[in-house]
Amino acid sequence: MTKEEFIADIRGGIPEQLPELQPYDTEINHAPKRKDILTPEQKKLALRNALRYFPKHLHAALAPEFAEELKKYGRIYMYRYRPRYEMYARPIDEYPARSRQAAAIMLMIQNNLDPRVAQHPHELIIYGGNGAIFQNWAQYRLVMKYLSEMTDEQTLVMYSGHPLGLFPSHKNAPRVVVTNGMVIPNYSKPDDWERDNALGVSQYGQMTAGSYMYIGPQGIVHGTTITVLNAARKQLVKRGQKGGDIHGMLFVTAGLGGMSGAQPKAGNIAGVVSVTAEINPLAAQKRYDQGWVDELHDNLDELIPAIRKAVADKRTVSMAYVGNVVDLWERLAAEDMHVDLGSDQTSLHNPWAGGYYPVGLTLEESKQMMAEEPEKFKECVRESLRRQCAAINKLADKGMYFFDYGNAFLLESSRAGADIMTADGKFRYPSYVQDIMGPMFFDYGFGPFRWVCTSGDPKDLETTDRLAAQVLEEIRKDAPEDIQGQMDDNIHWIKEAGRNHLVVGSQARILYADAEGRTKIALAFNDAIRRGELSAPVVLGRDHHDVSGTDSPFRETSNIYDGSQFCADMAVQNVIGDSFRGATWVSIHNGGGVGWGEVINGGFGMAIDGSEDSARHIREMLFWDVNNGIARRSWARNKGSMDAIRREMERTPELTVTMPNLVDDDVIDNAVTIF
Repeated sequence: MTKEEFIADIRGGIPEQLPELQPYDTEINHAPKRKDILTPEQKKLALRNALRYFPKHLHAALAPEFAEELKKYGRIYMYRYRPRYEMYARPIDEYPARSRQAAAIMLMIQNNLDPRVAQHPHELIIYGGNGAIFQNWAQYRLVMKYLSEMTDEQTLVMYSGHPLGLFPSHKNAPRVVVTNGMVIPNYSKPDDWERDNALGVSQYGQMTAGSYMYIGPQGIVHGTTITVLNAARKQLVKRGQKGGDIHGMLFVTAGLGGMSGAQPKAGNIAGVVSVTAEINPLAAQKRYDQGWVDELHDNLDELIPAIRKAVADKRTVSMAYVGNVVDLWERLAAEDMHVDLGSDQTSLHNPWAGGYYPVGLTLEESKQMMAEEPEKFKECVRESLRRQCAAINKLADKGMYFFDYGNAFLLESSRAGADIMTADGKFRYPSYVQDIMGPMFFDYGFGPFRWVCTSGDPKDLETTDRLAAQVLEEIRKDAPEDIQGQMDDNIHWIKEAGRNHLVVGSQARILYADAEGRTKIALAFNDAIRRGELSAPVVLGRDHHDVSGTDSPFRETSNIYDGSQFCADMAVQNVIGDSFRGATWVSIHNGGGVGWGEVINGGFGMAIDGSEDSARHIREMLFWDVNNGIARRSWARNKGSMDAIRREMERTPELTVTMPNLVDDDVIDNAVTIF
């Protein structure tokens, strides 16, 4: 397709005439068939809802086709309307747009749907098994058309993938406001999602999937690296070897599909031996082809000796076991293997619809049972989790440090009746946020800051890496002792980022930084754009998995102990505050990471162009985006956050945060004697 044809296709939106039906591509990793959950009347409603995107003269042709999709796949994806052009993030100047900010958003949307990036690109599923950017291809086409037409005096409103329309606003308002899955709380169970999504009225946006901010597995690899590094350091301290060598440590986990694909790369960067189980051969092969995993193994009799040798040689290597994770864990336990670190990153937020595949069934058998015998499939998953936990417990009893990686593994295992609870009703193992990410990073404002060079030029990315390293090194000179270790790890990360070949899709980078770091790095980028050192605008963003972006009692806020971990004020306030402080787009989602109904999370994107307006937005919005969460964590009496927010109040006279007064235990103990 020529550039002119691409522009015409974007501007054309939904074609007036029926496009030719494309063959079903068996080479693409497709979403599993969803359960048949709609009543006969609801199926009629789903068709009526789908057909409202199209003029009346097309209804007779499309109705039976959409009915067939609903029957065959459990959803109406509108495959016929999937664009013919190649899907990837083009340089910003190739997009037809009246607004430069809108063009940046178009770039980010196409990056999410890049087959190298997306988990199930033809079903518009970006990662996590059900994390969608849109519900169907008509929505994609309309959104791209609206973005090509809008000005900087308009805002596009998005309801769970559906473009409600362009509304008058002003240049300092967000260009796009996104909501995903924002249902009434009493209707936020997994089956409610299945029903609403099948009807075409809501979607599970995960985190960066539905907010146009996914950058492939790199998006989580820095967080995974510092998690593995610090988990390994914990093991060294436990063994009386603080400061020792972690090479030769064995890290065992699962999942290579979406976000989880970061695990083998993170293991390599940390310097350990990693083994990651993945049931889907296409997902494993994709990560191998992208250079994110070193070796593929489908035979445990060959894998086990290979692991032993790699550990003995202290070799840095990532191995993928193409098979079921339970078989791997049970074999390791039976062989009495010494495992140093263990986790799991299967999509257990979505256990009944493709996020976890039970032991004893092939991938295809699981998909068939999932759709045709959902209750039997659920029991198979529960039994599989019970067996997996039993094997993990055996290895943990011999010294393995196991942590929940925020995928609802412990939550769903407990619901399955696995031996995963202590006598006092707590989880046997910690969340990585409780032990590592929360107290060491989030409490001090460090989180997954990211940026995308909209030129598509690797040289621009190299320049941003250099500028970011210079900023962090300057901050490190006067950094307080309690964040020096974090600074050192982050400086090392950004200096090595280019050599670690992290880019999949857009020219993007991830870097954990606090409010000061993010702001100064962003201002350095803005100055470089103004000087011409960077050739095009830069999009700033972050994962929703951050200091302020997510309220999730089993992950991001699991190290908050004042009872407010089940409250969602922080995430909602964060999006509202970002929207009037300079964000180019904002989003708020139900679900993400640990599941629908279990979390509220939000994010932003900010396109900076070298202007003074961009500089003002950077200073105002990034400050709020981080310090909102630090202030909340401080009020929860988290010591690191109390120290961090005091420092920020000293640095920023306009900031006044309510600080907690700490109560002595004996005062409380004496008071409760009346009960």
